[in-house]
Amino acid sequence: AVAAMAPYRAAAALPSVAILLLLPLASAGLSGYFGTKSRYEEVNPHLLRDPLSLGPAAGSQLPAACAPLQLRALLRHGTRYPTSGQIRRLGQLHARLLRRPAAAACPAAAALAAWQMWYEESLDGRLAPQGRRDMEHLARRLAARFPALFAARRRLALASSSKHRCLQSGAAFRDGLGPSLGLASDEVEVEVNDSLMRFFDHCAKFVALVEDNDAAMCQVDAFKEGPEMREVLEKVASALCLPVEELNADLVQVAFLTCSYELAIKNVTSPWCSLFSEEDAKVLEYLNDLKQYWKRGYGYDINSRSSCILFQDIFRHLDKAVEESKSSKPISSPLIVQVGHAETLQPLLALMGFFKDDEPLKANNYVRQTHRKFRSGRIVPYAANLVFVLYHCDQVKTSKEEYQVQVLLNEKLMLFHHSNETISTYADLKDYYKDILENCHFKEECELPKINITAVDEL
Repeated sequence: AVAAMAPYRAAAALPSVAILLLLPLASAGLSGYFGTKSRYEEVNPHLLRDPLSLGPAAGSQLPAACAPLQLRALLRHGTRYPTSGQIRRLGQLHARLLRRPAAAACPAAAALAAWQMWYEESLDGRLAPQGRRDMEHLARRLAARFPALFAARRRLALASSSKHRCLQSGAAFRDGLGPSLGLASDEVEVEVNDSLMRFFDHCAKFVALVEDNDAAMCQVDAFKEGPEMREVLEKVASALCLPVEELNADLVQVAFLTCSYELAIKNVTSPWCSLFSEEDAKVLEYLNDLKQYWKRGYGYDINSRSSCILFQDIFRHLDKAVEESKSSKPISSPLIVQVGHAETLQPLLALMGFFKDDEPLKANNYVRQTHRKFRSGRIVPYAANLVFVLYHCDQVKTSKEEYQVQVLLNEKLMLFHHSNETISTYADLKDYYKDILENCHFKEECELPKINITAVDEL
């Protein structure tokens, strides 16, 4: 509580009614709308009470005669600091508020001028202490959920993207497992594997036609100029006593994300939160989701097709575990844990067909998308995790039922599309994804077209 009040001490000289205005309804009212900058606890609220709780649906809902053979976990790194670009924009906005004379009519501006700008560009997206805790706790929960796989001396294969926050997340996950696997802290090295964890960087077609192509984000740009964002912009400008011309959608988004960072990193309600209502937060969440949809989700086929290299690798290891089991050999890779980014998980989930809405997310259908499935904060918050578990089952009626699979997203069982069940035979799952497993070739998918056509035509 003392820490939470720290940002407001500098505003203590303001009239009491102004201080009441400064204190938002609490970031709790906004915290469900922070998109990819959301705390993991937003999708698993029980962790706020006990970070090691397995939650209300802890059972795997499997027949007693099934034993896990292999676990493949794809993790997003834990809570991180803002990037240098976001910190720079926040510094510009904060400096603007410092230059303006304090006005009694603008308590929010006065509080923000008094707020200490503590972010430095050198923090540039690095893992925060909370991010380390995210990973350690996740490791301990997975070990508690699958004790047979995480038993002492089981082999752990640990890989990561080359980004510092991912390497540190991998190390923190390993350290969290120390007690269950009997590992010394440096016994398992974190291998760098950007070809799988940052496949998007290696896909020339994606880089040229989406990542580096401004026209690909036309829906995002249109929403920034649309009526919903205009209303938020005017409200924030009014609260800060700034001419609306001095603000733009990017600066307003930086203010909103600062509210999210302060909550995720420090667990405090920042004075930046006081600028936004829950309705504003929904609009800003949609802006974030639009970008995720068109850059990493269903917007363009290449977004998801570029992830087939990772998808096929998952099934290659599952295949190997099945073969080893059939030959009564020990499973060579019972635990495979890989740490990447929201940009690693989101395209993979789109490739698998999860969270697909009937109508694409566009600049002009904000209201119709109120109940959309594609909400990035629910799908890929910090420490998001996609876990494939392969089981060997005894006492089955057919040989096909001997090997079964479950998939968990953020520690919750997913319903498979082909069965609407949380468990599938391995054979049925492979059959459902047969086309991707056999016909999605990363090299061919990612080749740039030979003829020089416009990006919009190609996409």
